[in-house]
Amino acid sequence: MNKIRTLCALSVLVLSLASEAKNIEFGGGADLNKLVAATEVLENVNEFKEREITVSGKVTKVCKKRGCWMTLQVDNGESLNVKVRDGDMVFPMSAIGKRAFATGKVEHFKLDIAKTKRYLAHKAHENGEQFDETKVIEGMELIRLKPDAVTIIQESE
Repeated sequence: MNKIRTLCALSVLVLSLASEAKNIEFGGGADLNKLVAATEVLENVNEFKEREITVSGKVTKVCKKRGCWMTLQVDNGESLNVKVRDGDMVFPMSAIGKRAFATGKVEHFKLDIAKTKRYLAHKAHENGEQFDETKVIEGMELIRLKPDAVTIIQESE
């Protein structure tokens, strides 16, 4: 009788584990040993430019065309863009609302006004949004993470 109970309990455990959604991993998954608060990265970008780090945040947007970028909302409400070369990784739209960890290197660009307009127009086009370039009056700084590994946690926050 104990063997039957044990087998039943084991079967229930296996079935419950099999029904759990698996995390989505790219490049073997993010390295949690390199985790740094994204707010710290945004405040001290030059300190992190050449280091491989891992950041975390809630996915708020994903590239609708190619899945080549996603935006992470970090703890203080700011956003950090995670961008790969088209086709290297394809982030699914289902990642929106999930927590993601991304391991890679920080990129920091200072764009003049013309490049800022082109960049914002491209982002608007990718999202199917309208863009009014007359509202852009100065260049912008662009801080993003170029990952070589990403983990998207399948449980909603």
